[in-house]
Amino acid sequence: MPAALKTVTLGCKVNQYETELVREGLARIGYRDAAEGEVADLCVVNTCTVTNEGDAKSRHAIRKLARENPQSRIVVMGCYARRAPDELAQLPNVVEVLTDKREIPDLLGRFGVLDVPTGISQFGNRHRAYVKVQDGCLLRCSYCIIPSVRPHMHSRPLAHVLEEVRRLVDNGYREIVLTGVHLGHYGVEGNWNKPKDEWLRLATLCREIAALPGEFRIRLSSIEATEVTRELIAVMAEFPERIAPHLHLCLQSGSDSVLRRMRRRWGSRLFLDRCRLLREALDNPAITTDIIVGFPGETDEEFAATLRTAEAAGFSKIHIFPFSPRKGTPAAEMPDQVLPQVKAERHERLAELESRLRREYFASLAGRDLTVLVEGEAESGGGWAGTSCRYAPVEIDAFDEHVSPGDLVCVRAQNVAPCGTRLQARLPADVYCGQK
Repeated sequence: MPAALKTVTLGCKVNQYETELVREGLARIGYRDAAEGEVADLCVVNTCTVTNEGDAKSRHAIRKLARENPQSRIVVMGCYARRAPDELAQLPNVVEVLTDKREIPDLLGRFGVLDVPTGISQFGNRHRAYVKVQDGCLLRCSYCIIPSVRPHMHSRPLAHVLEEVRRLVDNGYREIVLTGVHLGHYGVEGNWNKPKDEWLRLATLCREIAALPGEFRIRLSSIEATEVTRELIAVMAEFPERIAPHLHLCLQSGSDSVLRRMRRRWGSRLFLDRCRLLREALDNPAITTDIIVGFPGETDEEFAATLRTAEAAGFSKIHIFPFSPRKGTPAAEMPDQVLPQVKAERHERLAELESRLRREYFASLAGRDLTVLVEGEAESGGGWAGTSCRYAPVEIDAFDEHVSPGDLVCVRAQNVAPCGTRLQARLPADVYCGQK
């Protein structure tokens, strides 16, 4: 019987993509996914080290796999593996710690994979597929450990990305999420020695993918506001049905003084200007963000500035993170660390604002036609549920025999659900955007 494989992934979309790449490589030499409850011969753990909690979860996952698969070999990769390989090598059943993601082809080669994949063709049981197009970050935000564990800038060749998207679309994936450690820097390192008219940019990549045949849409994952260029906005406006009108712009704080302590590269005015440009060029786009509350030294006045900036930006969703000191970053050693109860109170206040802004944005979509990726049955059991092009969760009020999970369908938004966290919509019988 072919050898059984188990994989565990912690952290970001990039990690999820890289795990799938390793899984498909091992499948070429006969490895198969272990069945539920089956003991695996090989386990791969892709770790995260963004927070101390990420480290702890990674160690827990390794120990759990060793207990449940006592004869297995465990390979550990990811950002924690890069930061502390000796620490991880001491854990039970660990036979290899991969410290550099660029060595994934070498890892697969050591297992006997001769034909190393340059991309993926499946994405597990998910209905959307992530495509990693870039790796590495050169920024030095004072709270972030990632530049020290993924310092090497690298962009995948355009031809490899296009080939991968074609495969995924042919295999039935109707939403392709472009992701990277620093997505907005796609192509940057290869442009340094080229004439400007030959530069490869994220906008170029999006235009090339948008021109591919097939029924699918593109979504961009997290991007810095400064990298939302007029050229990128123009491409999004040029392909409104192909590129989802949604951007996740990382704010982190709406206070300019906090942004300076964070070593961010812009102030709140530039951020709001990018939001304005998006709204002028696109049809009611969704703008989501990340915000850290309780950064060292954050005063009541600075937090109030964050609330004002978030209100002005009109976010449709805010991921809120109470500041967590990360050993090895400058912010962990900063004075005036904010008390936990203050962080909790600010988290609650920002969450209240987020709830209102989300409801207001969702209400602005009522009566509009939206393209929804169907992902399963609604919680109520009376129809389908999915995610709209504008990143609003949607419940469709009835089932339809022609629709199944993984399809793109066109719906008419009706109203905001009483909970305020999703839209309710109906499905016109004659409108379909692209089924598997």
